[in-house]
Amino acid sequence: MTKMDDLKNCTDDELIDRIRNGESMAMDRICDKYKVMVRSKAKSMFILGADRDDLIQEGMLGLFKAVRDYDMGRDASFYTFAELCINRQMYTAVQASQRKKHQPLNTYISLDHSEDDEKEQSALETQFLDKMGMSPEQVVLDKERVEYLNQLIAQELSDFEKQVLDLYLTGMSYSQIARVLGKDEKSTDNALQRLKAKIKKHL
Repeated sequence: MTKMDDLKNCTDDELIDRIRNGESMAMDRICDKYKVMVRSKAKSMFILGADRDDLIQEGMLGLFKAVRDYDMGRDASFYTFAELCINRQMYTAVQASQRKKHQPLNTYISLDHSEDDEKEQSALETQFLDKMGMSPEQVVLDKERVEYLNQLIAQELSDFEKQVLDLYLTGMSYSQIARVLGKDEKSTDNALQRLKAKIKKHL
């Protein structure tokens, strides 16, 4: 049995012990084990306007930080802790990217893009409507309507509500959003209900 085969049978906690004892192959095993999670989250975060490859790199950085900071006696499980660190790292990168480009907070519902972007945008708009409890028949998403919705989000939602909406559209649950933003679940759920009510009121 090779060293890597041996590592495949290790638990996360055992791998982290080995990493902290200087076994570089144990880190390779952790990266291999969690690369699917990182890629999946990069795919969902991509709708917020960040580069997918950059997000994967940020996700791996979040994983390294998770290995560095994980406390076996304090944190629930490494999987949960790693997921939190990866989400935080990616979302921080998205926010930094948006500030750098001086883009509106909600460019994910703009129709000014290429044909390839249009296909992804259409799917996102459908997802948004589904999450808001509306069908395409109830709301006609022409250019003016989308621009109005973009302005509505920018003007009516608080900064916290915009952050919650961003992460909600990536498919995160309110409890996951709460952990990423460092808020309690109740305030996050309340923000989600408020922003839904605000948008529905104007639609």
